[in-house]
Amino acid sequence: MRKKSILLTIISVALLMLAACGSDNEGNKESTGTNNGEKPSFDVDFVSILTGGTQGTYYPLGGTFADLITTETGVKTTAEVSQASAANMTALQNGEGEIAFVQTDIAYYATEGTLMFEGQKIDSVSALGALYPETVQLVTLANSGIKSYEDLKGKKVSVGAPGSGTYANAEQLLEIHGLTMADIKPQNLDFGESTDGIQSGQIDAAFITAGYPTGAVESLNATNGVYIIPVTADKADELIAKYPYYAKDAIPAGTYGLKEEIPAVSVGAMLAVKKDLPEDLVYAMTKAIYDNTDKISHAKGAFIKAESGLDGIGIEVHPGAQKYFDEVNN
Repeated sequence: MRKKSILLTIISVALLMLAACGSDNEGNKESTGTNNGEKPSFDVDFVSILTGGTQGTYYPLGGTFADLITTETGVKTTAEVSQASAANMTALQNGEGEIAFVQTDIAYYATEGTLMFEGQKIDSVSALGALYPETVQLVTLANSGIKSYEDLKGKKVSVGAPGSGTYANAEQLLEIHGLTMADIKPQNLDFGESTDGIQSGQIDAAFITAGYPTGAVESLNATNGVYIIPVTADKADELIAKYPYYAKDAIPAGTYGLKEEIPAVSVGAMLAVKKDLPEDLVYAMTKAIYDNTDKISHAKGAFIKAESGLDGIGIEVHPGAQKYFDEVNN
């Protein structure tokens, strides 16, 4: 009986020791993992987001995204001024950034090697996610006398840099209205230069493809009343039939002091990313943005949602981003 009691005591002590070891192991696991609030560790220390000009929509949103990624992942992220869509795709290809804002149509042209990317196909870039509609705004002054596309003949019109997304939009909208670049006096200006040129009288109108309200146009309206030249429903239908990445849009009354809603067309804004970025990092960056859309103060933040994060994407999606959207949408 005594031997049996001793044996039971030994077994009890052994079980207690095993339990203690197990508890210690669990404690060690928690102290080295991410459950206690520590940031995960990635092989990348710094990420650069290529945006656009300071007076567009990309730049302020890029600053917000950079803050979210830095805070949520621990990877230092900054927003860089750039020449926007087409230039951003080339810059990503050349390793001059890791993430970039780009129009969905331009991303498609780049990966297919068509239009402005003829002979220069971009093959090292994939999609991180869709953002919001980018409205093609043809801006002029309310007292300019320009009320339609036909009124642009012979006028000085800013059409963006050659090869830019804005330039492609301008060319296609002119085409649908029976015009070409030869019918106007095209000026290759960025958004800020465009509105400055309108204000000073050096140009008559400007194509600005950006989410409204656009900072450059708001600044112009603060000193001069602006007018956005409409795209009628029949012309929008004609444009979409030929270039299906466009969608009908409208600029609400009250925007830029407009007295009535202006019919327009839009393309999509998206984030592109280098294909060779680690899957776990892209997953974490995607999560940092789309899980925290309530922290985006810009008006376009209302359009940025995980459930529409793949809408309008015409290029390959990075596996890390795809993993995030699969988790939240299934």
